[in-house]
Amino acid sequence: MQAEIITIGDELLIGQVVDTNSAFMAQRLNRLGIKLKQISSVHDDEKHITKAIDEAFERADIVLATGGLGPTKDDITKLTLCRYFNTCLVPDNNVKQHILSLYSERPDVLNRLTETQWQVPQSAEILENRVGSAPIMAFVIQRNNKTQWLISMPGVPYEMEIAMTEQVEPYLLRQLNSIGLTTGNIIHKTALVSGIPESSLAIVLEQFEDNLPQNLHLAYLPKDGTIRLRLSGYDIDETIVETKFRELCNLVKEWLVLREDKPLEVAVGEKLKSLGLTISTAESCTGGRLAALLNAHSGSSAFYKGSVVAYDNNVKHNLLGVSEETLNTVGAVSEQTVRQMAEGVRRLLGTDYAIATSGIAGPTGGTADKPIGTVWMAWATPEQTYAECFHLGKLRDQITARACTRALIKLCKILHI
Repeated sequence: MQAEIITIGDELLIGQVVDTNSAFMAQRLNRLGIKLKQISSVHDDEKHITKAIDEAFERADIVLATGGLGPTKDDITKLTLCRYFNTCLVPDNNVKQHILSLYSERPDVLNRLTETQWQVPQSAEILENRVGSAPIMAFVIQRNNKTQWLISMPGVPYEMEIAMTEQVEPYLLRQLNSIGLTTGNIIHKTALVSGIPESSLAIVLEQFEDNLPQNLHLAYLPKDGTIRLRLSGYDIDETIVETKFRELCNLVKEWLVLREDKPLEVAVGEKLKSLGLTISTAESCTGGRLAALLNAHSGSSAFYKGSVVAYDNNVKHNLLGVSEETLNTVGAVSEQTVRQMAEGVRRLLGTDYAIATSGIAGPTGGTADKPIGTVWMAWATPEQTYAECFHLGKLRDQITARACTRALIKLCKILHI
């Protein structure tokens, strides 16, 4: 069982809006065991949309489309689908009552354009969009002795996500079961490694890859100084995947950080919460980016207490207790400074652990001794304070992102995750 995704809208193709819908739908399809064949983005143009649907049906059993379902003239998806499936628009009283209820406290929204939203394709099955006015439309066709589906959803991300999880997924499972089809068995196992170049890692794993079964594949996903190794099995016994994943982890144990597919900050947070421990941060070059990662997920207040963004040396001295002598002799980007920053914020906020960063993120400020990309970090623990220097590239965003990743990897090791 294979699917394709078509996202519709000029705003996607000019970069005005980032397509997050495709990633969400791809993840949900993967959970259902439906392989995704291709993702396409097309203009608000009838010929372009029609061609994309034709091509998708040549490759896939299920086509998921988002966008172009609003009440304005540039929203042409509904009319295009009517022509494609040789049907016409008819009023739907259920959709009408839903829209009237949805905007009962905003009567100014109800006008002759809004009323077009309860006009739906006669041949489509209409699924409820409980948070928006654009109906979810499901079409079924028979082609070349097989059943195919196209489901059109709104393009607004929060509407699409609710539509996908509450309506589209159950609908697809009902449809497949009704004709005796089942989804496949897709298994992913992911390990996170760091400290080895991708090409060198590929050499280490060359024989392992060569000996994998035909329906088991290894992917390399580098990001911010780490590499995710994703082992993917399709319609394969789970014990085979588990066995091969253990073999993979053993081969990369020297560089292994995590044996699961989750963000580093989540792994750190879960470990700290399980131990009843807390952490704080003192950031200079990362400017609060590390703090944002640590408090980005629900429940972070249980372990993350706060941060001091000490970009200026006066803040380092007055708030964190970095000595003037240290700042004047070895400078802000130094082992002594980050040690004192980490110990200072740990003391100030009363936490068990603390991380400090100070570096030169550029594009100016580098010297021969401390070139752009130089970052010192320290980790203060109840037992001791660690410090380490890294050289993390030449681009500002790259440097700060890699610094945060390095900070969390080291913390994973300290906590024995």
